[in-house]
Amino acid sequence: MIHSLEELKTGKSPSGESRFIPHIAVLGGGIMGQGIAQTAASNGIEVILVEKNEKLAEKALKQLEASMNSEIARWSLTIGEKKSILSRIKTTGKLEDAAHCPIIIEAINEDFGLKKRLFHLIDQACDPATILISNTSTLNLTKLAEETNRPDKVIGMHFLNPVPKIPLVELIRAMKTSDETFNTVKEFAETQLGKKVVEVFEYPGFVTTRVVIPMINEAMQVFSEGIATAEGIDTAMKLGYGFQTGPLALADMMGLDDVLMWMEQLWQQLGEPKFRPAPVLRRMVREGKLGRKSGEGFFRYDETNS
Repeated sequence: MIHSLEELKTGKSPSGESRFIPHIAVLGGGIMGQGIAQTAASNGIEVILVEKNEKLAEKALKQLEASMNSEIARWSLTIGEKKSILSRIKTTGKLEDAAHCPIIIEAINEDFGLKKRLFHLIDQACDPATILISNTSTLNLTKLAEETNRPDKVIGMHFLNPVPKIPLVELIRAMKTSDETFNTVKEFAETQLGKKVVEVFEYPGFVTTRVVIPMINEAMQVFSEGIATAEGIDTAMKLGYGFQTGPLALADMMGLDDVLMWMEQLWQQLGEPKFRPAPVLRRMVREGKLGRKSGEGFFRYDETNS
């Protein structure tokens, strides 16, 4: 085990054994933050889940518990596993409670201004050896790292939703990310979180978001043109190309408001028409039809299939 943050710098324990990160902090108690916390805790890691205040932190934990209750109902989790996971997650509304964690994972909303301010604050609050990770899917990590005095210790980990079930994580180097930081986080992701790591160099959308968003956008265009129903489009893609989930159901799972935000960011940053959001997506978001999170998107959801 790591006995000091200095050992995290060297990458070895005094005995020469592999690194083990005993505890981490997750900033942000939304769907992604909850998923990251659950994944870490289910693998024996102690987690501090940080929100803006105690009330929001407690709400996030209740939402996570409700999500795990749904998994229990589907026989994909046991009551004992749920209790074990929750016992390893502590919530707080104070950023300073995360100050001595060797790894901090930021998972707040995909708002560049908010992330910049948060990175500045956590850089001031945390030990100099702490590695700062962003779960951003589209934003510029190098510019985030410029808000800190440790750009060599800033890196991106793009988890996909649902985090506990998707075996992949994109590991993104910012311009000044050190090899030591990359190797430490890669080992953490693979050996402790059980994820397959794909190394990605910084570029808008990375790999997964950049590739999947045009497909989702085109599926929405096909739907809006009346060429096929939502069910027909998804069935065609699943049976025709072996996808486990169709593009419209996938968009519902991601959250249509988040999909719209990603499209707008990629459209702004890359200027390519394939990223320009389909009008039907804008309309659905205005109407509050956000997918699974709201109970209705391209499909309807209830407690038994959400």
